[in-house]
Amino acid sequence: MIISHIMDLKIFFSPIDESVYEDIIDPTSFLKYINIFSETQPAYKGANMAIIGVLEDGGSETNKGASEGADEIRKKLYRLKKGFGQYKIIDLGNLRKGVDVSESQGRLKEVCSTLIENNVLPIIIGGTHDHTYGQYLAYENLDKLVSLLNVDAFLDIEDDGEEVNSTNHLHKILLHDPNYLFSINQLAYQSYLIDNETLAVLEKLYFDTYRLGHLRQYLPDMEPVIRDADLMSFDITSIKSSDAPGNKNAQPFGLTGEEACQICWYAGLNEKMSSVGFYEYNPTVDDEQNKTAAVVATMIWYFIEGFYHRKDEHNFRGNDYLRFVVSMPNEPSTIVFYKSKLSEKWWLEVPYPQGKFLYERNLIVPCSYTDYQSATKGEVPERWISTQAKLI
Repeated sequence: MIISHIMDLKIFFSPIDESVYEDIIDPTSFLKYINIFSETQPAYKGANMAIIGVLEDGGSETNKGASEGADEIRKKLYRLKKGFGQYKIIDLGNLRKGVDVSESQGRLKEVCSTLIENNVLPIIIGGTHDHTYGQYLAYENLDKLVSLLNVDAFLDIEDDGEEVNSTNHLHKILLHDPNYLFSINQLAYQSYLIDNETLAVLEKLYFDTYRLGHLRQYLPDMEPVIRDADLMSFDITSIKSSDAPGNKNAQPFGLTGEEACQICWYAGLNEKMSSVGFYEYNPTVDDEQNKTAAVVATMIWYFIEGFYHRKDEHNFRGNDYLRFVVSMPNEPSTIVFYKSKLSEKWWLEVPYPQGKFLYERNLIVPCSYTDYQSATKGEVPERWISTQAKLI
């Protein structure tokens, strides 16, 4: 039950230690343009975004120490320069641990659902990747289907026990009742870390998976995939160890720091995206300069920068769009495309199967110019096919 009208979020949080920010005097720094929980917690109503520190790593057996990551990320983030836009950003402090992992995730759910209901975007930092489950549960009472963007070298879909942990949380999301999951899109997985049967589970559900090599070769084509997500969960394990050593599961290959920032920029631009989590940073194994914390802080900065460049592109009946109707040789007989005059982004229209209505959902889905080109050659775009399949 969402109880935001009476919820005092202070009961869930502890303030940020002075040592994190006391020596930051630069008037142009990120810190000077946000409100943080020092003596009193800032009000969340009216804010655009709220930073939440997670101090729980009990869901992981292989990355103990991730509970200490939030403040180290803050130390780097607060020192960056203020970016574009009129910041309305608060830092609510660190979420108090529950008696167990389940209670910690329940607290994250309550806080995030309250923020989302009040149009405040949670930015979750620290803790382990299983907190994706708590982040996802925040959408349970919103009466809409949601799409999860998961960035990870691994695919955490093991069926290994009752408790939610860092290797099975996607499995728990898939089985969660009630089911309000429209899709999971997996970015940057590494083929040699995932068995084919596990990957086939998502493919049978018509969920999209993009291995690291494909993403790197076609990074701009990932923008429509990212633009279709309601929430993003970013596991730092997806970034190669030379750029992000602060993780006990770090891999020699992976995204570069620059590629990770590009993904975050796209995610920030996405008007649908209403929560984001950055998980698995472990300062106990970072280098002397805490390089990984600096990478994560920069990723968050780019996400925020994207957020303040949003263009509110949802009303496709306005004059800001070009509409293209492409005749097809077979079924479907036509496919409708939209192109924004402002951003030059593309969308395509996918009809519900006859008589099938789930929630009120806009079936104009993001696509690329490549999809439009395919249709003009008489080929039904893969994106149209997979979206239609999810609705049957």
